[in-house]
Amino acid sequence: MAYNIAVIGTGYVGLVSGTCFAENGNQVICVDNDPKKLEKLNNGKIPIYEPGLQPLYERNKNEGRLSFTDNLEEAVLASEVIFLCLPTPPQEDGSADLQYVLKVAEDIGGILSAHAPQEFKVIVDKSTVPIGTSERVTDTIAAKYDGAFTVASNPEFLREGFAVEDSLRPDRVVIGASDQKAIDILTDLYEPFVLSGNPIMVMDERSAEITKYAANSHLAMRISFMNDLANLCEILGANVDNVRRGIGTDSRIGKKFLFAGVGYGGSCFPKDVKALLKTSNDAQNSLRIVQAVEDVNADQPKRFFKKVYDYFDGDLSGKTFAVWGLAFKPNTDDTREAPAFIIIDHLLDGGAKVQAFDPEAMENTRELKFGDRITYADKAYDALEGADALLLVTEWNEFRMPDWPRIKSMLSTPVVFDGRNIYDMEEMKEHGFDYFSIGRPPVRGRG
Repeated sequence: MAYNIAVIGTGYVGLVSGTCFAENGNQVICVDNDPKKLEKLNNGKIPIYEPGLQPLYERNKNEGRLSFTDNLEEAVLASEVIFLCLPTPPQEDGSADLQYVLKVAEDIGGILSAHAPQEFKVIVDKSTVPIGTSERVTDTIAAKYDGAFTVASNPEFLREGFAVEDSLRPDRVVIGASDQKAIDILTDLYEPFVLSGNPIMVMDERSAEITKYAANSHLAMRISFMNDLANLCEILGANVDNVRRGIGTDSRIGKKFLFAGVGYGGSCFPKDVKALLKTSNDAQNSLRIVQAVEDVNADQPKRFFKKVYDYFDGDLSGKTFAVWGLAFKPNTDDTREAPAFIIIDHLLDGGAKVQAFDPEAMENTRELKFGDRITYADKAYDALEGADALLLVTEWNEFRMPDWPRIKSMLSTPVVFDGRNIYDMEEMKEHGFDYFSIGRPPVRGRG
């Protein structure tokens, strides 16, 4: 059956989830308190870049299944299932900040109390939240409302750049709930998303909450493991690409998340690793492997910068660097915890100038970080004008097969620093470039 759903928060998770719920026939009201964002959403524009989202948003908005408002009361009273898709940013100690989640929970309690009695409501933590949050949300609502409701945990596992696909056809759905009525409602809601046979997994709320942190930390661990190994390969003269192929064919290991690079970023892995570390330390059971994951990742962009620094003998003053890629990964405009930002900070601190290009993330870069301290190129090759070197930081498809003779003619020094290992070493040598990547021998193409 179709449900009346409220999605509180139209950030990345809320907007994608709400749109995909509507796509499967549900009536969805998305709530946000940002007037500028709501103006965009009500006028046919989505505030994030996510492949495939725009046509789904337009179709469901036009057909009346998807609407946007700042009226929390209206949405709560009209809905059977209320998803909390609110930000949980990291605090200074690494713990997740629950102020937005708990404030909305308090508001929901007040709304339900003022309009009691109400039919049974399922309030769902969709945000990534610390272990025990469902209990805190329950207590916060119950402090104001003694009617029929329950709080469940339903963590998201969306990959930026593939979020629509992951939402409509998830590998699994995790439902953390103790109330059988809530389990039945959420299971029914998600049945259309798993028609191919992928599982709906029901468990207790705390296990669901930790499952999200465990999944992201494990994937981050694979990235940091390969980056740590890549650094060893550089010292010993090995090639991490060969190592990756050698271990990736083992069915126990698999091929995914084994690519060396400048480190992970984005809204999930950095925040979730820190939060899991904080939780484990508070429990006096330090997760030493996860701490190593964090340490390696923090070091990786610095090691990449050092390649540049050493190549120019420690003198970057007056040098100009072209940077291709600002988003933390391709197919998104998300620059949160982007390795490119760390690298650019070091370049600027060294007295260099930066000319950057990214297909989608330049507006966020300007607004959230660098302002006019760097130059934003209209096209990829415009960033090369007068540059001393090219730094590839994000592996957008349009960067994969460049015009090397053109690039060589534009750079004052024919040198490329590849933070994602997307270029062929022999080809770089044939074109006469000095070429530095991650975990592979350097190429000296000149002369």
